[in-house]
Amino acid sequence: MDSKRLIIFIVLSMGILLLWQRFLAPKPAPAPVAQTQDFTTSAPAQAADGKPAAATSHLGSAQRITVDTDVLHAEIDTLGGDLRQLDLLKHDATDNAKKPFDLLTDKNGRVYVAQTGLLDSSNPALPTHKTVFTAAQSHYTLSGDTLEVSMSAPAANGVKVNKVYVFHKGSYLIGVRYDIVNASAAAIKPTAYFRLLRDGQAPEGETRFAYTFNGPAVYTSDSKFQKVKFSDVDKGKADYAKTTDNGWIAMLQHYFMSAWILNPAGQTSVCKIAQACHFSIDSANGLYSAAAMVDMKPIAAGKSVAITVPLYAGPEEYDIISKVTDGLELSKDYGWVHIFASPLFWLLTKLHALVLNWGWSIILLTVLVKAVFYPLTAASYRSMGKMKALAPRLEKLKEIHGDDRAKFQQAVMEMYKSEKVNPLGGCLPMLIQIPVFIGLYWALLASVELREAPWVMWIHDLARPDPYYVLPVLMAVTMFAQTFLNPPPTDPVQAKMMKIMPMAFSAMFFFFPAGLVLYYVLNNMLSIAQQWHINRRIDAARKAQAVHS
Repeated sequence: MDSKRLIIFIVLSMGILLLWQRFLAPKPAPAPVAQTQDFTTSAPAQAADGKPAAATSHLGSAQRITVDTDVLHAEIDTLGGDLRQLDLLKHDATDNAKKPFDLLTDKNGRVYVAQTGLLDSSNPALPTHKTVFTAAQSHYTLSGDTLEVSMSAPAANGVKVNKVYVFHKGSYLIGVRYDIVNASAAAIKPTAYFRLLRDGQAPEGETRFAYTFNGPAVYTSDSKFQKVKFSDVDKGKADYAKTTDNGWIAMLQHYFMSAWILNPAGQTSVCKIAQACHFSIDSANGLYSAAAMVDMKPIAAGKSVAITVPLYAGPEEYDIISKVTDGLELSKDYGWVHIFASPLFWLLTKLHALVLNWGWSIILLTVLVKAVFYPLTAASYRSMGKMKALAPRLEKLKEIHGDDRAKFQQAVMEMYKSEKVNPLGGCLPMLIQIPVFIGLYWALLASVELREAPWVMWIHDLARPDPYYVLPVLMAVTMFAQTFLNPPPTDPVQAKMMKIMPMAFSAMFFFFPAGLVLYYVLNNMLSIAQQWHINRRIDAARKAQAVHS
């Protein structure tokens, strides 16, 4: 492999691996939100397997109850007691920094809501997401550590049901409880369902340059973390754990998530006090449902039972979600490079604890990673430095052999052998580092901790593109500068291509989050300094050898 092929191979390998998730990885097609039909007010049909029937059209609405805490603004519809709107007050909207981020919503053509209900074939009057509840007041404000919002359902053949939301100060974990009093003459055996219902549209702010997984996910202690693509749901090919006695079911998107938690940390799993728990993921008319169903034990006449399944709805901040329940931190999805990205993010958080600034933490992490790989990159640059030193001799060989490619290649290989230069020496050390570099890329891309995190001067949000494009321009300059340190191709056309390719690749960095570009700029600058230093040492060694000879 001659120098031009080596450089092309390295550049293309890095480019393909970097761009795969951006352009080539399959993305779910946006599904239309069905809003034209009337949503009936009767109880939802119950399938033979006991699952709640999927919503088929517009959700309908009754009275709205608003709830304000220090971190949330919630709107609960008395129709079903659905959680229809949830604004995260500590996080800005992607397209408007003056507004809070709305995670759940049924406005502006979007559907992403949390619904619950009770099903029992012997008592179909039990409240579902079609039942109209009543509440004592229309607005609640958290003033202490805990706030309960209770709603009452109409009596269902003697069965009294209250649906209670429990909000906590500084928390994105919302308790959802059913207080059931069976004042009827017969036992009931309800199935409680807790589901997330949403459309298949890409979340706010997503672009082809910042695509991450968007869709349902399931976790159990046995099956671990499983993502389910919207496209697989549509095709009936969704593969996930359906029966469990622990875990959670969620809807994931970039930076944020919502999840029904069956076994909160430090508490007994709701499945342990019930007969069985199930997960269900399906779709109908453009809406996707991810539900946890709890088959409750029979409630005898005259008995009372309470069942609680918390809803986590908030950012995928590691320090928060890792304390909610087992495996919830896996929602911070790094894909196939999880084994590399997870420890790198852990190290990033430790560095942040020292410097208290995510920008400087990225810089320290970049320096540390570069230091660890210094022996490998040094070997690579020494190989490329030697090949660059042989460039004049390559030109002479090309002039001697003209268009006879076979003789030219033979002469080149003999020269490499006599000079003890391995043409793969610059390639293999770089390939070993690629998974780590891609892992760091995903660690930074998936970190909601960088969202709205300032660095210096004009960089006020490391998760947004540089507003003045200073970092992307520096990225382009450093990539172009590196081409002068690499062995030049002997073919003028390919030499020109090698000058253009870095500029073309750097163009996409104008749309990347500033935190990512900061890492790549610094990495390039350190690489240039290291390569320049090694090239100088090689030139000095050759001059010294020439003097002594």
